Amino acid sequence: MFARKVSVRLKPNSLSEFTNLMDREVLPWLRKQEGFVDLIILADTDSREVATISFWEHQGNAEAHNSYGYPDVLKVLAKLLDGSTYVKTFEVVRSTLHRVALAPGPETEDLAHETDLAGDSYRSCETSV
Repeated sequence: MFARKVSVRLKPNSLSEFTNLMDREVLPWLRKQEGFVDLIILADTDSREVATISFWEHQGNAEAHNSYGYPDVLKVLAKLLDGSTYVKTFEVVRSTLHRVALAPGPETEDLAHETDLAGDSYRSCETSV
């Protein structure tokens, strides 16, 4: 599995609009791409620096997205970005991601909860990130 990390700085007060665009326009398109597995969006505490990490079955899938879909994604998000993006692809060598809980907040209020075998509650990353 491969992970593709994209880092960018957002214009002030645009994190909510960024996540909405990702949910409505980018994520549905990504789900149709061959080899796409999942997407995580990380935001700095001041909500200006954002990193997206997309997971792909094969390196070629991640690289194809970079060539064919990524320029369109940048067009969709352009009005929210403050500067250029930084992109890097990594090989996933180990993960315990299924045990990561999302931070509480208005963007995650409507997400479904999952319970692991120990009875701990975790927010699902599959419904909307």
